[in-house]
Amino acid sequence: IPKDGIGVDLGERSLVKFEKEIKKAKTVFWNGPVGVFEIEKYAKGTNRIAKILADMQGEVVTIIGGGDSIAAIDKAGLTEKMTHISTGGGASLEFLGGKKLPGIEVLPEK
Repeated sequence: IPKDGIGVDLGERSLVKFEKEIKKAKTVFWNGPVGVFEIEKYAKGTNRIAKILADMQGEVVTIIGGGDSIAAIDKAGLTEKMTHISTGGGASLEFLGGKKLPGIEVLPEK
């Protein structure tokens, strides 16, 4: 990326690296699209990762977090291929990071 440029999507080499790592996983937590998926010419990376995950259905647990991620998966027509979908992307990351969330803390343990 040029010094005065911005990244708007993943390049082919990055996608190859992502695919290699994803295919090793048993669980994938995806929070946030990898490009400006709302603009078709910048949606390649997001769509490709979504397709990789969809093709691995039954082999990997997929957890999609956040409204933008859900919109991207839905736009790609792959929502039904994902294991879990949550609109709480930021809250999910905080929970996984060990933060106590008020909505969880009030639930009784059984």
